[in-house]
Amino acid sequence: MGAVSGYDAIVVGAGAAGIFAARELGRAGARTLVLERGGALDDRRCPRRDGPDPCRRCVPCNLLAGWGGAGAYSDGKLSLSPQVGGFLAEFVGPPELESLIAYVDAVYREHGAPDRVHGADPAALEPLRERAGAAGMVLVENPVRHMGTEVCRQVLERLHHEVAGVAEIRFGAPCDGVVVRGGRAQGVRCGYAEIPAGAVVLAPGRSGTGWVAAVAAEAGVPTRPNPVDVGVRVECPARLLADVTDVLYEAKLYYTTPTFSDEVRTFCMNPRGEVVHEVYDGCLTVNGHAYAEARSDATNFALLVKTAFTEPFDDPTAYGRSVARLANLLGGGVLVQRFADLTEGRRSTAERIAKLAIPPTLHDATPGDLAFALPHRHLQDVIETLYALDVFCPGLAGDQTILYGAEVKFYSNRLALDRGLQTPVPGLYGAGDGVGVSRGLVQASASGVWAARSILGPGGAAG
Repeated sequence: MGAVSGYDAIVVGAGAAGIFAARELGRAGARTLVLERGGALDDRRCPRRDGPDPCRRCVPCNLLAGWGGAGAYSDGKLSLSPQVGGFLAEFVGPPELESLIAYVDAVYREHGAPDRVHGADPAALEPLRERAGAAGMVLVENPVRHMGTEVCRQVLERLHHEVAGVAEIRFGAPCDGVVVRGGRAQGVRCGYAEIPAGAVVLAPGRSGTGWVAAVAAEAGVPTRPNPVDVGVRVECPARLLADVTDVLYEAKLYYTTPTFSDEVRTFCMNPRGEVVHEVYDGCLTVNGHAYAEARSDATNFALLVKTAFTEPFDDPTAYGRSVARLANLLGGGVLVQRFADLTEGRRSTAERIAKLAIPPTLHDATPGDLAFALPHRHLQDVIETLYALDVFCPGLAGDQTILYGAEVKFYSNRLALDRGLQTPVPGLYGAGDGVGVSRGLVQASASGVWAARSILGPGGAAG
């Protein structure tokens, strides 16, 4: 590794993957530059979240871009199971992934993540697994270390302090492409300037999937689409799920729907949390998080339908974006609907929403009818899965449960990568959610570490 001039390595993106890649490179003595199109944590201000103003659809969205990426505004769940949070095992193998997970978990704890791990007791897990089986669902074992949104930001601040000591970080610095000459990556383009480097790591996070596709096409790197996840965010009284979340914190449940045989999963469960919005490429979508201290009376989670395409259509990102835009068109933003109204074939109104015992935690969602926004297949999948969940936790399909739409997770462009996460273009690497390797904090972090170690080589030092 090494550049004749400039940097040994440039990391594009300062989310979990980029942070851990830069930390690993810098600590080994590599001259490392981090380019981030968003701002530092203190500069990330969301007018809707941090004040009374409506969403301004900032570009880039401050909830997604900047130091920490989307993880800075997440509830900071560290999923410690190799089966959860991505596809890194396909590259490095299960034993190596377990070692990487242990390594990044130790780094998070070193920087302030709590010691407690939820869902690590097999004896407590078994009755819940049996209940899930009785409902026709599969419960995946997933020990979780929960930081909470405020603690997550504190951890990211400490990581910023450490990484800034071993690498150069530039905020408000979008990357326009990769410089490829002589068949290998030679650096990046920022505006009209070229910045030379011996290696480049693409780690832009989920919101950078479209950018990755464009960069890959220009550099001649093959990609293949991952399935896109389309669905809703469910919110219900916290008491309905308390016996599950008190043990597991987050229940990872998989269900195969009877009508279409589609795979539906629960995702990002937030006990006593709140629903928030995100902006992807001009579309408003929903997400959820929970604090370590501040607690609501509601629990939220996503129900996501895995949607894959074959020929002739091969752009799942565009499909997911169109679903989100249709929901925005109907509601002027995010739609919210009582589950009882959906199953009875009527739209929710402000009057019906006001009768809920627990008001929606996303206060500016528009009451409406998700049947006009989600395709019939996805809607049927969501309804059938909620009825199955009602067997697992009685009351979930009741009149106090509400749905927000649409929730879309874009993981659609997986770069062609070898075991070291290097593309067919020598010197060009990929890590994290934006390149299709991960879909969570831990595996994103682990992929950044692995890409950095691949750059450093067997000796583990800058050369």
